[in-house]
Amino acid sequence: MIKAVRGMKDLLPPETARWHYLETVARAVFVSYGFQEIRLPLLERTELFSRSIGASTDIVEKEMYTFLDRRGESMTLRPEATASVVRAFIENRLDQGAEVKKYFTMGPMFRYERPQKGRYRQFHQINCEAIGGEAPELDAELILLLMEIFRRLKVTGLELEVNSLGCPQCRPAYLMELTALFARGLRDLCPDCQRRSAANPLRVFDCKSKTCQELLAQVPTISDKLCDNCQRHEARVLELLDRFQVPYRRNPRLVRGLDYYTRTAFEVVTTQLGAQDAVAGGGRYNGLIKDLGGPDLPAIGFAIGQERLATLLSQQDADLLQQPLLFVAVLGEAARDRAFELVQALRHQGYVADLDFTNRSLKAQMTMANRRGAAWVLILGDQELADGRAPLKDMRRGEQHLVSLDTLPQILADLQPELKGV
Repeated sequence: MIKAVRGMKDLLPPETARWHYLETVARAVFVSYGFQEIRLPLLERTELFSRSIGASTDIVEKEMYTFLDRRGESMTLRPEATASVVRAFIENRLDQGAEVKKYFTMGPMFRYERPQKGRYRQFHQINCEAIGGEAPELDAELILLLMEIFRRLKVTGLELEVNSLGCPQCRPAYLMELTALFARGLRDLCPDCQRRSAANPLRVFDCKSKTCQELLAQVPTISDKLCDNCQRHEARVLELLDRFQVPYRRNPRLVRGLDYYTRTAFEVVTTQLGAQDAVAGGGRYNGLIKDLGGPDLPAIGFAIGQERLATLLSQQDADLLQQPLLFVAVLGEAARDRAFELVQALRHQGYVADLDFTNRSLKAQMTMANRRGAAWVLILGDQELADGRAPLKDMRRGEQHLVSLDTLPQILADLQPELKGV
């Protein structure tokens, strides 16, 4: 038997219903905020990620799926989406016009990490990017959009953390101070942080090692070093979150794992997923588009981890996650032939309907309908065909109605409007 590659997971029913549900909700929110979908290749030139993410990050150093193609060019399965969005933005000249450009994308990413609960080597993200706006109102809007997705999904137990990472005017001095502090305490850092401390000292804040965390407790935060412009920007973002009653916690030690972030950084975390507590995260990346050869435009975005979000959704009522099903249980060939016509007609009118094709007993068909979570079961046999009426059982309420086969769609609409699909 050939098995799936380690760290790659099959998505199977009923889990796929949760994925469809969360993606449908996210799309509706994006559209209401004026965002348009962009679909991107899974494969990019390696240089795109080494230049944008940062050559000293764990992603570039350890985690990328990189290989040489037949022409000897280095290719990489995308480990994140922002760099690909920016590449598409530059290559396709999407900067035309003065308005803020708003895009979202959904799909798989790839990182060679140790597989564990909520983290796979092929994982999926919902990404949102807004390009061309410097105003703190745009930062607040993306955070409001993100929290609106969670509100509509009815996901609870989340906490929003917010920080500012400064800008090219104030951050370099802070990074020099960090580098000097870490150099003096280098032997107290874990091996990974010893390596990071000179090239990318902010990454040390991401470390979970107890010894590194004890050392970091004595280190000044970037909040103390922000320039006036960054302070005003952060204050305005927080003022807007307060106005719209979005709870948050200022976390001065919050950093993002990629080099391109500036100013606003945020994460949404939960206590329900163990060590992998981040469900979503994002921030500003004002210099990235210029660094990749495009115009000097500010931008901000975020990513939602779909595996982790789907895990949180698994606690919800299954009725929320899929359209209710009408199952037709049949007894006899004539009934099957009529049922086949009936389900085609119902589907044509937008209803979700199905039947059994394997000549099971009525009891077995009822078990099958129950296992599939059918909302209704229509029982159809020779007597029902002769009468033109059949019992329609409400599986959720335990009630049964005798209905006319000719007027079944209207009866369904009256009894259970939500049975109709889209």
